[in-house]
Amino acid sequence: MPEHAAPLLRPPRHRVDPRARRWWALQALLTLSGPMLLTALIMAVLSLLFFPGAMPWLGPLLLVVLVLPALVYLVVMPRWRYAVHAWELGGQAVYAAGGWFWQKRRIAPLSRVQTVDTVRGPLQRRYGLATVTVTTASTAGDIKIAGLSDANAEELSQRISEAAQDVPGDAA
Repeated sequence: MPEHAAPLLRPPRHRVDPRARRWWALQALLTLSGPMLLTALIMAVLSLLFFPGAMPWLGPLLLVVLVLPALVYLVVMPRWRYAVHAWELGGQAVYAAGGWFWQKRRIAPLSRVQTVDTVRGPLQRRYGLATVTVTTASTAGDIKIAGLSDANAEELSQRISEAAQDVPGDAA
């Protein structure tokens, strides 16, 4: 008897707003890349002032350990995340893909939707972006669709709310 292969799950159809790349880059600069570059700069300046003989070995070490990883993260991460983040709202479910190293895809039946929230942090507001969070009756957690334009976020929140009301709930 032939084994039945699991159906392949196609990626969601809708991409997040292209401005999300700048938002993610700014986040990287503020949280990881910026502190790494600042640490490298401070260590280099202190070494030049107090231990100038250490620069022949400290300079390349700082470059390899702090500067290059910080710059790679700053450049690669936003593009990679943009390539992965997508969403779709169907007649029966909401589907989202996200992450970058740990990529995940979540599908939630509209009959299980409990709340729909739209969040705009200070950095998101700067770029006109928002995150839609769909809370379901699931232990797996919320579905977050980050990097949507304000208008798309409002429209998606409204559409999910309306669609969830139109779908009959599970009989318990």
